Amino acid sequence: MVVLVVEDLTLVRMFMADFPDEAGFKVFEAVSADEALTLLEARPDVQAVVTDIEMPGSMNGIELAQVIQERWPRIGVIVTSGRRQLGQDDLPKDVAFLTKPYLPETIINVVRQMATPQVVEPPLTQST
Repeated sequence: MVVLVVEDLTLVRMFMADFPDEAGFKVFEAVSADEALTLLEARPDVQAVVTDIEMPGSMNGIELAQVIQERWPRIGVIVTSGRRQLGQDDLPKDVAFLTKPYLPETIINVVRQMATPQVVEPPLTQST
């Protein structure tokens, strides 16, 4: 599985990226929603995004989740915050919310539940 972690604080981002990396996922990191969108456009293999709410740039994590849901509906999104509490009505449909701090197992389990497996169809061969 391929996971994108979006967090502007370097140490927190490294900590957040370690969980999926240690679980065997391929992890990419972004410091803002703008950087995340650029990466998502270049990487069609991303299956889940874990994003903080508060970060610099043109949008916050909730707005990023909305854009992802519109443009890449197959990508699972998890929004996190240590400062804000959100209800399901505050988020786009099918977006999860986790309060920081969370256990590493929690983020891994939610990512696994949300991520859509990538299925690669073998090329059709013609019989002679």
